[in-house]
Amino acid sequence: MHGLSQTVVFLLCLLASGECRKNRHRMPRWTGALDTQKHGTSLAKKPPDVTKSRKMKTEHLIKVDDHDFTMRPAFGGPAIPVGVDVQVESLDSISEVDMDFTMTLYLRHYWKDERLSFTSSTNKSMTFDGRLVKKIWVPDVFFVHSKRSFIHDTTTDNIMLRVFPDGHVLYSLRVTVTAACNMDFSRFPLDSQTCSLELESYAYTDEDLMLYWKSGDESLSTDDRISLSQFLIQKFHTTSRLAFYSSTGWYNRLYINFTLRRHIFFFLLQTYFPATLMVMLSWVSFWIDRRAVPARVSLGITTVLTMSTIITGVNASMPRVSYIKAVDIYLWVSFVFVFLSVLEYAAVNYLSTVQDRRERKMRERAQSQSLPCTCGISQTRTMAMLDGGYSEADTNSLAGYTEEPVVPEEEDMREVPEKAEHMVVHLSVSSESTATKKKKSLRGLNIIQNTHAIDKYSRMIFPGSYIFFNLIYWSVYC
Repeated sequence: MHGLSQTVVFLLCLLASGECRKNRHRMPRWTGALDTQKHGTSLAKKPPDVTKSRKMKTEHLIKVDDHDFTMRPAFGGPAIPVGVDVQVESLDSISEVDMDFTMTLYLRHYWKDERLSFTSSTNKSMTFDGRLVKKIWVPDVFFVHSKRSFIHDTTTDNIMLRVFPDGHVLYSLRVTVTAACNMDFSRFPLDSQTCSLELESYAYTDEDLMLYWKSGDESLSTDDRISLSQFLIQKFHTTSRLAFYSSTGWYNRLYINFTLRRHIFFFLLQTYFPATLMVMLSWVSFWIDRRAVPARVSLGITTVLTMSTIITGVNASMPRVSYIKAVDIYLWVSFVFVFLSVLEYAAVNYLSTVQDRRERKMRERAQSQSLPCTCGISQTRTMAMLDGGYSEADTNSLAGYTEEPVVPEEEDMREVPEKAEHMVVHLSVSSESTATKKKKSLRGLNIIQNTHAIDKYSRMIFPGSYIFFNLIYWSVYC
């Protein structure tokens, strides 16, 4: 009996321990239910996650699989109008060598495709990324005369598609394009350039697709912070016209036009001022003694080589055009002035050598003559000085000549200097008119033989001519 009672107690303990474990397992659920009831919410009333069914809902609403989107909207009917607007984000670069420009912009298209219409109680649009673009029809707009272009893809393709319930579509993409620009450098660097970015449908003529600016000139917007280092952006404006291709027909073409004016200050510092300083430096040789041959020659060669370097540097950054640019005119005229200063010293040095040779021969001839009567010579010297054609030093060189007419032999005719011959002839002429003519010719000969006079006149002629050239140049091109 005692053993039976122990067995019953043992079974009751097992049942009691199992019930406790069940109660501990259910305790958190009861606590959670109580907490939920405290806040007045219920798990059964939580709204469903709409993102789990969005794909099926989108496919159903826009009916992508129910239509053939390889054909344009209203195929076989009138041309579908496609509005365009552009927002210029940046004007990245202008290349004179390649004659092109690079621009980053937001290109937006607007059209209506009733095949994409859907019912909506809130009349709100649906926005998609570039994955849906491949499944529907979009305008085939391309950039005419573009060299390179790409759609940005960081961190994903920069494409946006927005569909409205009535079928209107907004298609936007971010593009960077490098396009050709026909530039005229005849006034470079005092020039202005007008470039244009052209948009056109590649496949659809004006009978199938009518491309137009959505809001006229307001369809083009720019960032006020757009700036270029060498150009001042004057204005942006839009135009449109028809383009004809003989094999395919007429197409609507849209133009984004912008005008650029070049900043001149950079070229003043890098080109015009150095060239002007080299020309002025070449004038220093006019004040250097004509006998200082190394100084004047080295100065002339240095200025010529420097001008050649400036011309080469400017042309290296420019396209090889077949016409003369404004900067070419200035640089080559400056080069001519520098080169003429070198030729001026060459002429001075040559005439100085000839004059020294003649004076030396005159001295040798005077020493070889016997001493004549000084009366006639003094009279002759007085006549020459009164006439004004010769200085006192010139008349002094007549010492050693007789009063008798000098008739040199054939050999002496070649050796006697022209100056002495003119002096003898001048002293023997009695006619007043003949004397006046001889006086003028002798003065001209005196200027040519006086090498100091050539430098003296060059000091005035060279600067005056260069200043006159600058006045004409800047009045024409500015």
